[in-house]
Amino acid sequence: MSNALQKKRPEFRNIHITELSNYRLPLAGIVSILHRISGFLMFALLPVILYLFEKSIVSEISFEHFRGIVSHPVVKLVILALVWAYFQHFAAGVRHLVMDTHIGLDKDSARKSAATVLAISLALTALVALKLFGVF
Repeated sequence: MSNALQKKRPEFRNIHITELSNYRLPLAGIVSILHRISGFLMFALLPVILYLFEKSIVSEISFEHFRGIVSHPVVKLVILALVWAYFQHFAAGVRHLVMDTHIGLDKDSARKSAATVLAISLALTALVALKLFGVF
């Protein structure tokens, strides 16, 4: 085969650290990274949450103590971050399960499902935030 008939193969290079600001990750890639971050966040804080839950159900006094702690705005933000992590991880997990059945694997469908995951997780987190901060 002559060189003129061969197609030029695409060249893939590693990204240098100085090029990271120019690189634009696709929405599906962002959702995938957020899925990993939310899973790690929930896993890392699970022992703390279980310990606090166990201490809060010992007596009414300990429950009121933790109720006072939860009323602090910074603690509410931490709770909200955990709520977001749960919703994000759940919605992205459902997306991955659907993709495991070979549905929505093309580029356009993957972009739409990634946007849907972000919209669902942020909307549900906003609803919980409204309830958590006493709006309704």
